[in-house]
Formats: sequence, C-alpha cells, structure tokens
Amino acid sequence: MSPAAAVSPTVCVMDAAGTLGATLVRSLLLRGYIVHAAVQTQDEMEVLNGVVSCDTEKQKLKIFRSDPFDYQSIMDALKGCSGLFYSFQPPCDQPSYDVDEVMADVEVRAAHNVIEACAQTETIEKVVFTSSVTAVIWRDDRKSVQSDLDERHWTDINFSRKFKLWHAMSKTLSEKSAWALAMDRGVNMVSVNAGLLMSSDLTITNPYLKGAAEMYEDGVFVTVDLDFLVDTHICVFEDVSSYGRYLCFNHIINHNEDALKLAKMLAPSAPPPPQSRDQDMRVIQQRISNEKLNKLMVNFERGPQDQDGLVRETNGNGSVHVTQNISL
Repeated sequence: MSPAAAVSPTVCVMDAAGTLGATLVRSLLLRGYIVHAAVQTQDEMEVLNGVVSCDTEKQKLKIFRSDPFDYQSIMDALKGCSGLFYSFQPPCDQPSYDVDEVMADVEVRAAHNVIEACAQTETIEKVVFTSSVTAVIWRDDRKSVQSDLDERHWTDINFSRKFKLWHAMSKTLSEKSAWALAMDRGVNMVSVNAGLLMSSDLTITNPYLKGAAEMYEDGVFVTVDLDFLVDTHICVFEDVSSYGRYLCFNHIINHNEDALKLAKMLAPSAPPPPQSRDQDMRVIQQRISNEKLNKLMVNFERGPQDQDGLVRETNGNGSVHVTQNISL
C-alpha cells in the first residue's frame, strides 16, 4: 500500500525549522497530511507555529522538540507516523562545515540515531533522507568518467579530505551510514541528493559552494528551486516505485551569464571579473544527469499551493516571512 494511501496519513518532518523543512511542513499540511514537525529549540517551536494559517491546519500540526542526539526525543516525534522526511540541520552549539571534519562525525551520529529510531518504530513505512549532490561529484577520476555522473556515483572521502571539502565529506559519510543501517535494519529508505538550494537565505558562506569554480568547469554545478525540491520529496515518498538515490536539480550553471548572475547575487558589491569574448560565449558541457528523477516525476500531481505560489520560510531571527523561489 502507498504510504499516502490512508486517510489523513501522519508523517514526521525533521528538522522542520530549516528552509526546506518549514516549506515541506506547509506543503504536506496543504496536501492533507497530519504532520509531526520536529525542531531542536523552544524558539523554533514558537516560530513554526507561524507556518500554519488556519485552524484546520493547526489541528493537523503537532510540534515536537527533538534533538538528533537524544534518541528518545526522536522516538517521541516518530510515534504513530508512517513516514519520515529527514534533513540535517547543524545544532547551534556545533562547529560549522568550514572548520574541519568534525561536522562529519556529528552528521553521521545524527543520521545513525534517526535511522535506528525508524527501525524501532513499527508504523514507519518509508524514510526520505535529504542528502546532497556534493555526495556524488567529488572524485579523482571525475574528468575521465565516460558516462555522466548520476545516482550510481559517490564522492571519494579521501579526495574530500585532501581538498578540505568538509560539506561533501559530511554528506557522503552520513548518507552512506544511513544506507548501511537502513539495509541492515530493513528500513525502506530513499535519498534525495539536492543541488544548491536557490532560496532567499542563500549566501556566499553556504558550504555547498566550496569548489564552485571546479564544479562549473566540470559541468556539474547544479541548482534546485525550493518548490521543485519539496515536490521531489513528496513524490518519492508517495510513489511506491521509488527506490535508491535521486539527484534533484532543475538548473545547471554552465554558461558565463548564469555564473555572473549567481556571483552578483552572492556578492552584490563585488566588481565583476574581466571577461573575454570567448568566455562570454562558452557553454560548458553538462556532465551530470537527473534522468531517474525526471522519469519518476512525470505523473506527479502537485497539491494545493499558497496564494500566488509563495512559500513561507523561517529565518534566523525567529520570524516567518513569505518569499518566492530565486532562479537564475
């Protein structure tokens, strides 16, 4: 039976306070789900209440304070749920990705706790695990691989460590750990390996951007709109035929104009670099494929949307604002 086949199915979104999590909560409520939204702090619990806009939705939303390192709090949030949408949000008291490989250990431990909790929750039918394209693209032989990079490829850990690609290393190790445990415990898991998320809180400090110039030259610098990423998560959860990993992106930066637009967005005050006519006209060959996801999404029907296609996001100062996807 499809995880979404029952009347008012209950699912858990963890971490529900981030840009993806908060928007996913909103979309699931509009689609008729009962949602257990798991966040890490009391402030985030209060903020998330602003995501819902009517009494009907408030009745279907239950907010839990859940620490990814507190196993019992994860179990409490999962109780009665048929599915979990999991994305890692670094705890505020932990080091960032640009320090060293410590974050990899943190993310692996969190993933292990969550998947183990799912294995111990009898009602869980499917887990959607949010990973990253950076867990696919970084490897010594990436320029010599004959076929396009896709779900079958993995980032090389030693390569990531050598070039201090800590975000890629963390995402690769945590996803591999989750897959190993899910297979061992019989947990039905699907992963969504997302490109750079084009949302209003995107800044030049985003750890995904480490190695951006190399990604561009390699033809693997891909981005994803928030709406499309949310739709992908719901599609792979609801479609009983989904399996394995799915690369999720709907735009590739392989032309000088797009690269300059992104650079201007990330650093508005920086002067544009000098360009030659050859650079202006050059188009980098795409070397990454999301064909598997495109085939799955063909028959996906979007649910009700917020007015004017706007989405609600939470931001760092504890408020909820309404924004639009950012595209190049």
